[in-house]
Amino acid sequence: MDEVSVVVAHSERATLRVGDVFLKVDADQARLDVEVEAMALAPVPTPEVLWRKPPALALAAVPGTALGRLGEPSTASPAAWAAAGAALRKLHDAPLPPWPGRSGRGYDALAAELDGECGWIVTNGVLPADLVTRNRRVAEAALRPWTPVFAHGDLQIAHVFVDRDEVTGIIDWSEAGRGDALFDLATLTLGHREHLDDVVAGYGTAVDLDLIRAWWSLRSLLGIRWLAEHGFDPAAPGCEIDVLRSAR
Repeated sequence: MDEVSVVVAHSERATLRVGDVFLKVDADQARLDVEVEAMALAPVPTPEVLWRKPPALALAAVPGTALGRLGEPSTASPAAWAAAGAALRKLHDAPLPPWPGRSGRGYDALAAELDGECGWIVTNGVLPADLVTRNRRVAEAALRPWTPVFAHGDLQIAHVFVDRDEVTGIIDWSEAGRGDALFDLATLTLGHREHLDDVVAGYGTAVDLDLIRAWWSLRSLLGIRWLAEHGFDPAAPGCEIDVLRSAR
């Protein structure tokens, strides 16, 4: 009998693996709705939906291995990173989904959220005020109008699976919707700036690298409190706080 392993678990949701089946349990029905619909619409490889009975969703494992993990060196080849960029371009060129998506919220809302999170970080002594101020200046460049695309919304490298330099599956679509293309590119390369050129080469069009850096700072500043409150460590080597310290 296959063992049950916990992939991720916190107060909002949990993912378990039993053999080649992933069972996702989510308190927010809307997130499961988005995940199922996004996978049906996305023109890239996604997991097969085996069954769904709220609040649970069963998905088949995708072949291959993850492109990498935040905080760990990636062993994937430059060609695999380029393939991830090409798959992302294919998604961004697809017709817009009919729902907005969290990553597509307006820049006024993002600015207000950034203000609150920076205040929390400084007030609670998580990071020095000068480091937060420097990254906030970098991050503010991302707060501008953008043309929405079909965005994954949480394209961490652990959510992209590859085999023989080809993308075999992209998982975890609960944040998908209309969003900024550069947010996806920045999320994919967060903590792995050494692979940005490979991803952009695969993406196949000009990308404003300063805006990618702005999203690195913005995503990290916005994520620290949530990570800390849900049992994750943003101060782990190579993770969000290291990203902020390396910003320029």
